Amino acid sequence: MDFKQIQELIKIINKSNIGELSIEEKDFKITIKQKEDAVQTVVAAPAPVYAQAPVAMSAAQPASSAPAASAATTPAAPKADNLITIKSPMIGTFYRKSSPDKPSFVEVGDEVAPGKTVCIIEAMKLFNEIESEVSGKVVKVLVDDASPVEYDQPLFLVEPA
Repeated sequence: MDFKQIQELIKIINKSNIGELSIEEKDFKITIKQKEDAVQTVVAAPAPVYAQAPVAMSAAQPASSAPAASAATTPAAPKADNLITIKSPMIGTFYRKSSPDKPSFVEVGDEVAPGKTVCIIEAMKLFNEIESEVSGKVVKVLVDDASPVEYDQPLFLVEPA
C-alpha cells in the first residue's frame, strides 16, 4: 500500500461514520482511527474569545463608548457557528508556500474551491499538497508556516460559500 492510498483511506474515513479501520497485508499493518471530537468543538473555541473581547474592552474603558461599539460589531463573532475547518490529513511540517520565494497558496480573504491547493505538508521527505474539500472564503490561518502539525489538527477556518 503506497502513501497516496493511505491518504485516500484517511479522507474516506473522515467523511464516513467509520470509527476505526485496520488493514493487514504480509508484513504491513495500518490502523486508522477517527477522533471523537466534532468540528463544532474546534470552531466554537474561537467564538467565546471574540464574544468576550468587547465585554473586556467596554469594562476596561467605561468612559468611552466608541471603542466598545466598534468592537461589538466585529463580524467574526456571529459567523463563528458556520465556519468549516480544514484539518491536516497527516503528521508532518506545514508550509503555506511551495518555496520560500513563492507566494502563499491562500491568504485570509481568498476564495477556495474543492481541489484548490491550500498548503503543503512535508512527511518523511515527501511534500504532499493539501487540497480544499469545501468552497468558501478563508477566514483564518490557524498554523504558522514551517510548524509541525498533528493528524486531524485544524489548519484553516473557511466561511462556506
